[in-house]
Amino acid sequence: MKKEYKPLGLYIHIPFCKSKCIYCDFYSLPNSGEKMDRYVSVLCRQLEEIAPRTAAHAVDTVYFGGGTPSWLGVKRLRQILRTVEKHYRFAKKPEITLEANPDSAGDWRALRALRRAGFNRLSLGVQSADDGQLQTLGRPHTFAQAEEAVAAARRAKIKNLSLDLIYGLPGQTLESWKDTLEKAATLSPEHLSCYGLKVEEGTPLWEMQGTLPLPDDDAQADMYLWAVERLGELGYRQYEISNFAKPDFESRHNLKYWTLGEYAGFGPGAHSDLGDVRYAYVRDLDAYCAGVENEGDILSENERIPQRERDIEYIMLGLRITRGISRQEFEYRFRLPFGPIQEVLERFEKSGHALLRGGRWHLTPEGFLLSNQIIGQCLEALAGEKLRREEAAIKHDYRVR
Repeated sequence: MKKEYKPLGLYIHIPFCKSKCIYCDFYSLPNSGEKMDRYVSVLCRQLEEIAPRTAAHAVDTVYFGGGTPSWLGVKRLRQILRTVEKHYRFAKKPEITLEANPDSAGDWRALRALRRAGFNRLSLGVQSADDGQLQTLGRPHTFAQAEEAVAAARRAKIKNLSLDLIYGLPGQTLESWKDTLEKAATLSPEHLSCYGLKVEEGTPLWEMQGTLPLPDDDAQADMYLWAVERLGELGYRQYEISNFAKPDFESRHNLKYWTLGEYAGFGPGAHSDLGDVRYAYVRDLDAYCAGVENEGDILSENERIPQRERDIEYIMLGLRITRGISRQEFEYRFRLPFGPIQEVLERFEKSGHALLRGGRWHLTPEGFLLSNQIIGQCLEALAGEKLRREEAAIKHDYRVR
């Protein structure tokens, strides 16, 4: 009998970038090229050390995120991927993604070398087609460079291309957002991610928000709903709040996060969910490197969460994707009644924010705009049901005694 291996995604964090964008909350370091070689050596060492823990798994996705992974250069990227290939079992036809900024992805020969090394999906951080908006954000490229990067990717025969866009930018109007989306769609990517701008505490944008003309929530909602409708017309299916794809080009790696799949992260700030343990590494490059080199503690989080106790995550993450959540699946996995949750969803169904289809509940595009509110009410209903069950169990135990 052929042995079955559990699917596993690998996330490899590359914390280097040319410059830091004003909105970026990810752990990344600009102007730190002198640290790259040491980091790659440490990263490969840890990849090798962790590999034995994945003996029961087959890697079906690898995601190089950042930072700007392409800034690391072809030679270093190939070294990391070769280490993974040497020490991990691969599933058939794995998805291997590289994030890149357009200014560091314009050389088609370099992209061809990466494709030949095994990278088969490229995610370009385009963000806007308006050079003025890009400059305000601190992006190190122009839209013309984005067009050149797409052309280079196609010349390198990369057949799975994703573009990241942001709406709700300073000074952005619905018309300028439409212009960005139309120009991006003209480039014919297989996948588009459209994110609403978030003003995160601790970023330069947080300090600047009072001085920048940011679109309000209603304006952002209009941009979002128009994008959903327009991308649908162009053949892009929405499969998650912010993600749209041509058929069979959904991001298999990102879907792991939303469907409670297993993944192992590497690098400072990287998170993992492996073997019922969720853990993360310190957001400090030097501390991470020293910890790996000297076998020190590099964990910032470490918590065991058995699958039976992931009911809250199932709802929170499942209602982010258009596949949604299922009563049958929920009750089988968690041995809890779905009724209280369904009552909430039925109320939102009446207002056009939720929909039951094929035995699965999912949010509509309008519902995604209220997802925090809807999910919050579902979790309150679930918490109430758990409390009633606990009280009933205590009462029963008291009577037995």
